[in-house]
Amino acid sequence: MSRTPLRPRTAYRHFAPISTRWHDNDVYGHVNNVVYYGWFDTAVNAWLIDNGLLQIEGGNPIGLVVETGCRYAAPVAFPQRIEIGVTVARLGSSSVTYHLGVFVEGIDEAAAEGHFTHVYVDARTRRPTPLPEAWRAVLLTIASDQSA
Repeated sequence: MSRTPLRPRTAYRHFAPISTRWHDNDVYGHVNNVVYYGWFDTAVNAWLIDNGLLQIEGGNPIGLVVETGCRYAAPVAFPQRIEIGVTVARLGSSSVTYHLGVFVEGIDEAAAEGHFTHVYVDARTRRPTPLPEAWRAVLLTIASDQSA
């Protein structure tokens, strides 16, 4: 059974540098799968903060993760520096799906790729709310060609 190749580095619009840590490795000598989800969360939320879309205290609307997944192609281990590629793959009325790639620094092929979907909700009611137009404009700056 063949597998769809992982997306190349050129599929991503933003890169977040992350260093592996000693305790990321598991007993098999590579970064444990659960760590990748922390990297995805860190890369997306750091980008949102840097671009004025996420206010940790008192922000409204807020993004709740409703789906995430990852495919693995090559091991990553401590001590390696990696880059998480981020792109907006789909921009809905109240949701954003990101595609994420895990690249070891200096290597063009992805070690893993994932997806991460936020649904934006009112901070008080927790009901879905449309993304503000100003937010949509900022999110489109890292959108892939198929996102809108």
